[in-house]
Amino acid sequence: MPHFFINSNQIEKDTVRIFDKENYQHIARSLRSRAGEKLLLIDENRIQYETTISEITSTEIISTIDKCYKSKRFLDFDLYLAQSPLRSDAQNILVEKATELGVNGVYTVKTDNCALNSDMIDKKIPKWQKIMYEASKQCERAYVPEFYERTTLENLLSDSGFDKIYVFCERIANKTIRDSFNSNPIRKGEKVLVVIGPEGGFSQKEFDYFQNSKNGIIEMLTLGDLILKAETAVTVALGNVIYEYANFERNN
Repeated sequence: MPHFFINSNQIEKDTVRIFDKENYQHIARSLRSRAGEKLLLIDENRIQYETTISEITSTEIISTIDKCYKSKRFLDFDLYLAQSPLRSDAQNILVEKATELGVNGVYTVKTDNCALNSDMIDKKIPKWQKIMYEASKQCERAYVPEFYERTTLENLLSDSGFDKIYVFCERIANKTIRDSFNSNPIRKGEKVLVVIGPEGGFSQKEFDYFQNSKNGIIEMLTLGDLILKAETAVTVALGNVIYEYANFERNN
């Protein structure tokens, strides 16, 4: 069932009126939807609406609400990703997969070994935000995450308000996310940041910064003995964090 984001001001009793250009064009023109077909809609309050199209005019789509309920398509802790942007297709896939895995937002960090220059990163951020939007529709997310403006590791990690920061540092770390959970698990509602380096890895200066950090919440972790490409590492790291959290919650 096609899934679209709407605003609650488009709802009138048991009817939804879709008149914004993007949704109208997608539903009426691209999908060639007709009266009687189903639409899945969600508003800014994370309320999901199962609807049936009753009429399509030249300016709006009128859909009748069959059922509504609170969406469950989000994590119950706040998961963020910080990563050094990759080249073209790899970065696009990374953004899509991070969105599917429930991140609240992605921080783009310019690291020493970053493959892209600052101007290129800034130009691509709107495109990556668009990919997040489309991926959120495809996987029926309760809300669209945010792709933040370019920053540095020092600015992000020095005064960020995160409850936990996991930096995946292959080669120099031997502690896993499970080891971390055994002593200090993620709790419901906490703000958690996963940090992944560039294709060339973190520089020695960046490793030293992580090791000497004074905030006390940065943990340097490993994903195991295998060497992973950066986009693979993002998927595995986020997946491991979500799995360990779900496993801990189930057993406690």
